[in-house]
Amino acid sequence: MLFKEERFTLKGHEIELRSAKDEDAQILIDGLIEVCGETDFLLAYKDEIDLTIEDEIKFIHGNNKSEGDGLVMAFVDGEYAGNASFNSNGRRRRFAHRGSIGIALKLRFTGLGLGPIMLERILEKMKECGLEQAELDVFATNARAIHVYEKLGFRECGRIPKAAKYDDGTYADEVHMVRSLIS
Repeated sequence: MLFKEERFTLKGHEIELRSAKDEDAQILIDGLIEVCGETDFLLAYKDEIDLTIEDEIKFIHGNNKSEGDGLVMAFVDGEYAGNASFNSNGRRRRFAHRGSIGIALKLRFTGLGLGPIMLERILEKMKECGLEQAELDVFATNARAIHVYEKLGFRECGRIPKAAKYDDGTYADEVHMVRSLIS
């Protein structure tokens, strides 16, 4: 699903939100590697990212052409800042009303309010697709993100203890959060 290109000013910064293009494939890969190296809150370490340009172009095409998936990229003052995406949880009728959200934002661009804006655009598109429920997973150690999600109407509905094990031997619980998209 394509996102309408949007430009605005946020805390003195020029923001651009838009769908990905083929030429963004390397930017998306490099951005994911960077974010995975900055935080323990994503699903992989940076050395585990082994996507090819071809993989990423297929991903971009899949999101842009889909009626139930979408990806929005964010740029701050012309620099890639991160992305947010959603995917329908299934094509089977029993699960087709649900969608999952993911977000990756470079550390230096957090605190601007960009994350909540990107998530609001994702939630709008999910509603437009006819999805009724938005879901996401977050590590319990990511209090800042949990606070943002709660402000956007998400609530915790489950937890997996020790879902992630870090290289240093410590663990993080995974919190499943949900938000209704219907009144």
